[in-house]
Amino acid sequence: MTSQNSPEESRNFKPNREKEDEQFQTDIFRGRKFTLADAIAKEGGTFLKGESPVPKLEQAKATIHYFIDRNLSDISGALQAILQRWLDEDTIRVARNLETPLQALLELLDSLVNNSEMLYEFVRQVDVKWGELNDERPHFQRPHQPPHPEDEYTHESVRQQLLELRRRVEASF
Repeated sequence: MTSQNSPEESRNFKPNREKEDEQFQTDIFRGRKFTLADAIAKEGGTFLKGESPVPKLEQAKATIHYFIDRNLSDISGALQAILQRWLDEDTIRVARNLETPLQALLELLDSLVNNSEMLYEFVRQVDVKWGELNDERPHFQRPHQPPHPEDEYTHESVRQQLLELRRRVEASF
């Protein structure tokens, strides 16, 4: 004799594991007052289901940092460090581009190469970082003046590196 389940019984059928878990929880809570902490603990297991515990903004920044590390040749690392710092501080730009984080990098690069004053300040900060990394006094290039012969980061050399990085970002789309 075979027993047939009604459609309602089929919908309510739970695998044995789920029934055992349910019975276990019932036994645990029997005779105990159910608290808010219990409710939070019970629901907490599914809170991040399917989601990363790392916030999207931090994921976007990490994506940009990784791209810069892989695509910007910078022997001393000062240029990379300052570019990453500027992006980290530009939370609004990155937040606007959470789905396409490299777009935020592209926008910043455009701002730097198209605005001389911004580029000069950027290069000044790169020079300061270079001095910190090498424990030496950096060479600061003044706007519209020739660079010092030993200056690793001139206005034009940084601009060219940023343009090359920009080309690589565009090629990645």
